[in-house]
Amino acid sequence: MARVLCITLNPALDLAFNLDALVLGSVNRPISAQLDAAGKGVNVARVLAGLGHDVTVSGFLGADNDAPFQLAFAQYALADAFVRVPGETRINAKIAEQSGRVTDINGPGMPIDADHLQALINKLDAELASATPPQAIVVAGSLPPGLSLDDFSQLLNHLNASGVPLWVDTSGPALNAAIATHPAGVKPNENELAEWAGEDMTSSDARLNAAKRLHLSGIANALISAGAEGVLWVNAQGAWHATPPKVTATNTVCAGDTFVAGILHGLLSGHAPEHTLRFATALSAEAVRHVGVGDPHAADFDSLQQHTRIRRLDDTITEGATL
Repeated sequence: MARVLCITLNPALDLAFNLDALVLGSVNRPISAQLDAAGKGVNVARVLAGLGHDVTVSGFLGADNDAPFQLAFAQYALADAFVRVPGETRINAKIAEQSGRVTDINGPGMPIDADHLQALINKLDAELASATPPQAIVVAGSLPPGLSLDDFSQLLNHLNASGVPLWVDTSGPALNAAIATHPAGVKPNENELAEWAGEDMTSSDARLNAAKRLHLSGIANALISAGAEGVLWVNAQGAWHATPPKVTATNTVCAGDTFVAGILHGLLSGHAPEHTLRFATALSAEAVRHVGVGDPHAADFDSLQQHTRIRRLDDTITEGATL
């Protein structure tokens, strides 16, 4: 299997509550509660490691409360290349209701300065110069306080210069900055895509046209998620749409991270685009049924794949899909 470097610049301890329904201004008693060492890049790493890949995690962690992360990294067989900075890693509260609605209360994160950023770059350069360098890099999640968009762009350009395919999953101004650096892949949802495209994304045609524009702008793999309406993938081989199987969604927090990991797994394993998209979409659907990332070993996972519909949207055939 492949070696992958997953970077989370603003990780968090995720405190997830499952409720029948959230009642504002009242005492709410959850059905269950779970505390996980998380962050989008860490979530992607967990899935990839579970699929057999050799994964290193990096980014910034608070030195005062890194014990849960150390335990999680050991549990999931993740190599730790995080930079410790003064303070505590933030706590994010995720309130999931039985209706499928999720309310996020996200902490701001620890302030990052120029010395911290340089320490991270040094760590990443060491990983890239190792005897077995990564075959893919993932940068996922929000930016911590103190890390400007210029800093973020410079970091992405630095990683791109290594020649290792770079995938970025973020949102807002950070997404626009990432797209401008031309990474190998991005995965905005329809709302994030609308912000980039400057137009409404409520129709499938609008999403497809915007995804093609994104690809033509220099993004080798443009992936657009639209919840229950499915996922678009545009690359050099053409365009596909995946419709997920019908499941009861109770927690969507890790679905996007699971999907990105599933796509990367397929590409790194040399699977055909249709197979890759089916697997990633089914795995993402499995994730929304519970707290945490998708489980490819779920008893009904084969059935979830069988009920995932993949549709080719054009007849363009060029070279094989690349990272």
